[in-house]
Amino acid sequence: MVKDPVCGMEVDSDTAKFKAEKDGETFYFCSKHCYDSFTGKTEKHHAETSHGSEKCTINIDGMHCASCVSTIENALKKNKGVKNASVNLASQKALVEYNPKDVSKEELEKTIEDTGYNVVKEKSEGNVLKLKVIGMDNPHCISIVGSALDKLKGIESKELLPTEKATIEYNPNVISSNKIRETIKDAGYDNFLDTDSQDEEKKARKREIRNLKYKTTIAMVLSLPLLYFAMAPHIGLPIALFIERYMALIQFIITTPIMLVGYEFFYKGFRSVIKAKTANMDTLVAIGTGAAYVYSIYSSLVGNIEQLYFEVAGILIAFILLGRYLEAKAKGKTSEAIKKLMGLSAKTALVIRNGKEIEVSIDEVIVGDIVIVKPGQKVPVDGIITEGHSSIDESMISGESIPVEKIVSSNVIGATINKTGSFKFKATKVGSETALAQIIKMVEEAQGSKAPIQKLADIISSYFVPVVVTIGVVSSIIWYFFGGMAFALTIFVAVLIIACPCALGLATPTAIMVGTGKGAENGILFKNAESLQMANKVNTIVFDKTGTLTKGEPQVTDIISTSKYDEKELLLYAAVAEKNSEHPLGEAIVNNAKEKKLYLEDPDKFNSITGKGIEVTYKNLLIDLGNRKLMEEKKIDYRNASEDLERLETEGKTAMLIAIDNNIAGIVAVADTLKEFSKEAIKVLNDMDVESIMITGDNKRTAEAIAKQLGMKRVLSEVLPQDKANEIKKLQEEGKKVAMVGDGINDAPALTQADIGIAIGSGTDVAIESGDIVLIKEDLRDVVVAMDLSRYTMRKIKQNLFWAFFYNSLGIPLAAGALYPFTGFLLNPIIAGIAMAFSSVSVVTNSLMMKKYKAKI
Repeated sequence: MVKDPVCGMEVDSDTAKFKAEKDGETFYFCSKHCYDSFTGKTEKHHAETSHGSEKCTINIDGMHCASCVSTIENALKKNKGVKNASVNLASQKALVEYNPKDVSKEELEKTIEDTGYNVVKEKSEGNVLKLKVIGMDNPHCISIVGSALDKLKGIESKELLPTEKATIEYNPNVISSNKIRETIKDAGYDNFLDTDSQDEEKKARKREIRNLKYKTTIAMVLSLPLLYFAMAPHIGLPIALFIERYMALIQFIITTPIMLVGYEFFYKGFRSVIKAKTANMDTLVAIGTGAAYVYSIYSSLVGNIEQLYFEVAGILIAFILLGRYLEAKAKGKTSEAIKKLMGLSAKTALVIRNGKEIEVSIDEVIVGDIVIVKPGQKVPVDGIITEGHSSIDESMISGESIPVEKIVSSNVIGATINKTGSFKFKATKVGSETALAQIIKMVEEAQGSKAPIQKLADIISSYFVPVVVTIGVVSSIIWYFFGGMAFALTIFVAVLIIACPCALGLATPTAIMVGTGKGAENGILFKNAESLQMANKVNTIVFDKTGTLTKGEPQVTDIISTSKYDEKELLLYAAVAEKNSEHPLGEAIVNNAKEKKLYLEDPDKFNSITGKGIEVTYKNLLIDLGNRKLMEEKKIDYRNASEDLERLETEGKTAMLIAIDNNIAGIVAVADTLKEFSKEAIKVLNDMDVESIMITGDNKRTAEAIAKQLGMKRVLSEVLPQDKANEIKKLQEEGKKVAMVGDGINDAPALTQADIGIAIGSGTDVAIESGDIVLIKEDLRDVVVAMDLSRYTMRKIKQNLFWAFFYNSLGIPLAAGALYPFTGFLLNPIIAGIAMAFSSVSVVTNSLMMKKYKAKI
């Protein structure tokens, strides 16, 4: 065991995944984080890619349409230091990349608020401790606990309630949450972490839905008599004489509370115009309903009760509120996948500190902590078992419902469920480094990103509102000369109301959110919305052979002697040559020799010849082990081995020639087992008209034999690792849209070159930088699901955009009276309001139908 130079944790040098050379010394690391810290990779990458920029996410309340999105984005981009701003209507969030030297997050939040929207500020959970204090149910007990806390340094605020709840804000640089809990316990009160608290964002969303429900109920109830008064004369319903006499006053009294309930339309709509110099959906609603309301008051005052439009203003606001309420509820369901992921993690952990078992918040677990897990509990963080054994349900990562047996040195993953035994493990990844945290981060970033197809909607929506207002004004002026003021007002209100671009703004992000969420549920992580869209265009998938199509665990199948050396001697010499090899084929030979109890010494000299083989000297013997190219380069005659060589290759085996002192001595053949479901995945891809190509360093005969087993028609053989990216480029030059499937490490250049890089994760390391899509499980059927889900999502987006554009392009001319001269048809503003309200709901509902998606395989 050696020490990680960064965190001090003990690491097994034989199994450590990360190591670095410095000043002739090898250092080993427990995690990528420590490796990056030591090598300076993180800082270098940060400097190269972002030039000192930072990213922040801001939760926003009050956005309702695509125009709101463009308003906020444009306002943010006007700040000095803002490099990019992307606002997502469905998730109600803004992702901003900025230079903190030029602008602060607080200034960005103020910019959003100045445009007329609310910022939902979330407290850092790391600085707030929420406890259930047993017995603190009266003023006296509260006084005791409060006095104890007052003696501590670092307590910034506290709220103690007689319901046994305590909320304590503290400075973690001065005092730990564990010290606070111990102080309360020393005062005589046992306490537990309150795991039922909800974050501010979630509370804000619930508040929004609750307020909308309240406002909608009031508006709908009050609009019923308005609707009756408006329709009664047309369908012969009776109206009492005294009501008819005071109709204008009664409608004014009923409509005014509805207008007050909908005050936010006017406040936000006109504030956006004044502050941000731009109009949005609220502006359209405010102008349309406000005009109807004011004109009705004017008509009442001059005694013209035949031209009252109180019902238009009141009923419009009622139906728009109803639409927003239904939309808010539906939008909440689009993010259910991320909520489920967040709900998977444990809230507390039982750790050993100073020889004692103590319960701490999961945020307080540090690398190197010894954590205790009992039957039925969730594993809090990632780590390695140091004591005990158990079976663990890892379905959260693998999708397999059968528990996995775990013993000492086995890896455990945070949020998986311990089924039977108790065990202790050493924490190796905590906080944002855990597998679950990486998954959540990737899904959040994907859901907050924009697909290229959304750019068209954004461009249109940025000009939409002013164009619609212009159409409304021009058409109403024209109709004023033909139909009078009342008719012109009807046209004006109908145009403004029906043209609200809600559906346009929701069409893409809602589908992206559900699509990426469904991907995460199936163990498929799309890095961003662009990856989700681009996968839809892929018509060719290149699979790396070793470790992707095959298990990457080859075994020696044949040893054939063509000389005086017997099979045992040939295996010994081959194993000595490969002793220090990290290649799977070399490891297979070494493992076979060890199984046969052969004693392996180090070679005297070692030389690796890339793409051909290796050359070593051992006990005065010159040993060459490799392919035909190596033998031909060394001018070694291997004709007496050719027949066996070809036969083995035809069987799909990798046959290596071994020569001793420049004379051919025999053949060592190694074969890898195809992964389960590889053949099935290739078959389904063929059915989807996606060409599958295998890329490998194997010779053509061996590669074609393996491809035939899989049902692949095309093979790229004898490709050196460094040439894989160039082969991908050649395919792209043929006009193909190429996806590359590999392990994300050895295949990184090829994954980057491909239009879509699909990296196969190991379950614990999902943040593979070179992959656009990461498969958590090593199951190639997920490649099929990723392609199919991308196609399905894009179909939904196109459906949403079609209906959004169709609705507006049809509705606006009808509202403007285009058909009136020919048919006498004129769109009633109330019908326009109902249609507008439910257009956005229909788009969100169509996206939500994606939750029923079932994979083809």
